[in-house]
Amino acid sequence: MEIKIKLITGPREVPVERTTAQGTTLESLAEEYKDLPFMVLAAKVDNKISELTKKIERPCTIEFLDMRSQSANLIYQSSLSLVYLKAIRDVLGKVSVGIENSLNKGLYTEIRTPEPITVEEVQQVEKRMHELVRKDIPFVREVLSREETLKVLIADGHSEKERMLQRSEADKFPFYSLEGFRNFFYGLMVPSTRYVKYFELRKYRRGVLLRFPHPSEPDKLPPFVDEVLLYQVFGETKTWDRLMGISFVGELNEKIESGEYKEIIQISEALHEKKIAQIADMIKEQKKRIVLISGPSSSGKTTFAQRLIIQLRVNGLEPLYLGTDDYFVERCQTPKDENGEPNFEDITALDVDLFNRDMNNLLNGEEVDIPTFDFLNGTKVFGKRIIRAKKGQPIVIEGIHGLNRALTTEIDDEEKFKIYISPLTQLNIDEHNRIPTTDARMLRRMVRDYQFRGHSAQSTIRSWPKVRKGEDKNIFPFNGEADVFFNSVHVYELAVLKKYAEPLLRQITREEPEYSEAVRMLKFLQYFKTIEDDSIIVNNSIIREFIGGSIFV
Repeated sequence: MEIKIKLITGPREVPVERTTAQGTTLESLAEEYKDLPFMVLAAKVDNKISELTKKIERPCTIEFLDMRSQSANLIYQSSLSLVYLKAIRDVLGKVSVGIENSLNKGLYTEIRTPEPITVEEVQQVEKRMHELVRKDIPFVREVLSREETLKVLIADGHSEKERMLQRSEADKFPFYSLEGFRNFFYGLMVPSTRYVKYFELRKYRRGVLLRFPHPSEPDKLPPFVDEVLLYQVFGETKTWDRLMGISFVGELNEKIESGEYKEIIQISEALHEKKIAQIADMIKEQKKRIVLISGPSSSGKTTFAQRLIIQLRVNGLEPLYLGTDDYFVERCQTPKDENGEPNFEDITALDVDLFNRDMNNLLNGEEVDIPTFDFLNGTKVFGKRIIRAKKGQPIVIEGIHGLNRALTTEIDDEEKFKIYISPLTQLNIDEHNRIPTTDARMLRRMVRDYQFRGHSAQSTIRSWPKVRKGEDKNIFPFNGEADVFFNSVHVYELAVLKKYAEPLLRQITREEPEYSEAVRMLKFLQYFKTIEDDSIIVNNSIIREFIGGSIFV
């Protein structure tokens, strides 16, 4: 029987009405379109993400998704991870593998063998992965009950997965098999191994990098960039988590159930304060005058800047605080993006010449009329902040372009101290299911947007791709310029954010385009116990910037 569907073949494409045979799989439908720019990895069916193995049984709207979408990108990562784990088992036997975090345009992993993994062994694993891809082996999905899942995890020795399961709200758990090799993954998968043909393995320090395409170029590997500072900060965060006895979600859930989470909150806050104090000490010892703070959306830049100022004052300094937003060009001069809309995130949206002139004048002890940007009228206003910096007085500047040399091209490098801040999530669901940093940031922003800006969860989700695109251009390429990284994540924070975010996500209905992303977020939040009482969180905490109660925001 023929059924009517509406089909969207790519981003910004107009829906096309057509018919297809009832029972046709999404994969078969996608294969009819040979001229698509990139391989279809999944589809959105009536606003819910579906695997390509799904059959079309009724009239619906279908949107093909390739690597350019966040959902499909994560599906690619999960599928590639299973191929990676299977290849390791085939080459090295039953060894422990941890998929740790995002790094160097890929995933940083650790293969725990009796002797350190060698370059030759990594090459053998990569060769086996390519063999699996060429064989086009199907991923077999099965959903197990809680009891069945426990038996599988105990038999396979996955203690961290077992601990997560026992305290999660989920009652069914998805497993995927590849030639009999079975593992739990909470995300979706592509139909078979041929879909994950772009990747490389690279021996890196104590681990192995599993690299794959960036959404901006789905059919090629990005250039390798050695993010040394990022590697170090993830290592530091892992040490912090172990100090608190938490490496995975299951251990956090145990602390919540026992009431020990209150101590975890205090320790986590103390670690932040200690790190900020260390950064303040570095600034004083190095006699830096221009302190530049940058990071992606929802990093907690405002709170961090204020807490850094306090620590600088403890060191006997009297810092000035400025934001680059006051240096926007006049509204009529604001650059436009590809859609003809004002692009406030591009560096050309700032009056860089005026900024450099003012900062150098402050460094020279001259009196400066610092502008205040009137966002209502779209113009700079002068005469409200006329200041003069004292000798040796540092100037703390917060803005997304802080690490871009183009912002401070006329300022002596010897005067600058650059800080990159981001919530770099290290707490994963288990050894093979990671929580992307971008998800943690979006939850922060969603809660803050609703609490303080009157925006719905739909609005936050809808704007997120544009936010990410701006970050990829204006922030992430410059994090290597930083003198120091500050990880603003709290090991407990997703258990706190869950209380605020879940009701907002559940309000999104099936009829809304943002529904699929809401479902995905709710899916991983179900593995977290909720911290209902967050009153113990101090009022200068970075997390207060998002849930409320901050003395700084």
